[in-house]
Amino acid sequence: MKITKEMTIGEVIRKYPQAARILMGFGMGCVGCPSAQVETLEEAAQVHGFNIDDLMEALNKVIP
Repeated sequence: MKITKEMTIGEVIRKYPQAARILMGFGMGCVGCPSAQVETLEEAAQVHGFNIDDLMEALNKVIP
């Protein structure tokens, strides 16, 4: 399964724990906070000011 920008941070971490390292590398220290359960990757990219396409490429490289 591919990670999509519509997935929540929490969903990604539950399915692919190895993705936490990538998210932290993009400055998302909130991977364990309550908002991670409802905030999508796209919303997080907007809030944290990084390119969603760069994040998606990095995340999808670490999943089987």
